[in-house]
Amino acid sequence: MYDQPQPNPSLAAMTFDQMLERVRYEGAYPTRERAEEAVRTVLAALGRQLVGDERVDLAQALPVEAALTLTAQVPDTEQLTGWGFVKDLAARARTTPAIARWDTGAVLAVVARLAGPDLLTRTLRQLPDGYALLFGQAELRRPQPAA
Repeated sequence: MYDQPQPNPSLAAMTFDQMLERVRYEGAYPTRERAEEAVRTVLAALGRQLVGDERVDLAQALPVEAALTLTAQVPDTEQLTGWGFVKDLAARARTTPAIARWDTGAVLAVVARLAGPDLLTRTLRQLPDGYALLFGQAELRRPQPAA
């Protein structure tokens, strides 16, 4: 019999506790609880922006607890730009945009590693401008149609 192909065979599975410790390190958070708060708020916000196969595949790449947070959200009808995402997160979390941006960067850097390059590229193609930087990637300009 043949093994079934895995979406990210080179990445070792990460538990939710390991994910929290990685986010705690990335964000220099003083406690595990603060890292968990950041993970839950950022993944909930991301869950409101993603749809389709990328949403499903990203959920499969995450630890179960993180995947449930991502998929528990109903996608918004209007997609936000990267900066709009940060401002919306700040308003919902009742914090400053600077803190929301910090939290977003710490969490999405770990999510990017778990997703792997192929899924990350597909996810960024689905999202409006400004998300690549949030995931710790270079923001490449999309070609503009000729006028």
